[in-house]
Amino acid sequence: MKKVTKIFAIAAGLFMLTATVSQAQTRENAKGVRLGVGISGGAPTDGSPFKYAYGADLGFQFELSRELALTATGGYTSFKAKDGQGEDYNFIPVKGGVKVFPQIGGLYLSGEAGFGFGTKKDAKESFIYSTGLGYQTAGGFDIGARYEGVTQQRTSNTFRPQNGQFALRLAYSFKL
Repeated sequence: MKKVTKIFAIAAGLFMLTATVSQAQTRENAKGVRLGVGISGGAPTDGSPFKYAYGADLGFQFELSRELALTATGGYTSFKAKDGQGEDYNFIPVKGGVKVFPQIGGLYLSGEAGFGFGTKKDAKESFIYSTGLGYQTAGGFDIGARYEGVTQQRTSNTFRPQNGQFALRLAYSFKL
């Protein structure tokens, strides 16, 4: 876990350095569609049988105004099991949500909900929800932190009573 934390701390530092070199975020002409590619790493919640999580995603941001955007994301997430506490849990999350920009630089608040489709045979889908905050630069760089909960069906062969993570996401997006 310490190695993952160090990697993300270094990546966040490099991102912040790049973000400060970029020009200030302005959302005056923010209407349009953005395509983004991101990576994330997370620390599972207390009591979880997992030691860390990581993933990648591809997302669309439909900018309705300076203050509001709708999101649609899909990707891959893997929760790695602690030694002797079962198997890894891998799934494909598909989520929709909203980003609210309070007009403080590129700061945003986000919320998403959707489903995770397990990659293991006979795994049932999971309900996924997340909330977070982040910063998006005018140059397209994005850093965000979120809590993501995963609620599985008890009848799934991958069922775990405790699933969820606190995650850091680094991404780059561009206007289409």
